[in-house]
Amino acid sequence: MLKLNAIDYIAHILVVVGAVNWGLVGFFNYDLVGALFGGAASVISRCIFALVGLAGLYVISFFFRRDRLTA
Repeated sequence: MLKLNAIDYIAHILVVVGAVNWGLVGFFNYDLVGALFGGAASVISRCIFALVGLAGLYVISFFFRRDRLTA
């Protein structure tokens, strides 16, 4: 069983937000984050996009964790 801490949960939430946003962009050409925070070029949207990207990189580390399976 994978042990998750608060940062792990936040990273997962951000990755899901990013995945949903990219799905909306791909299927409907609709940027939900941009629509909620003043356009894709707004500072807040860019910060959210950056956090989602960092969370994605962090979640990659889950593949290399040795504590994924506990006995």
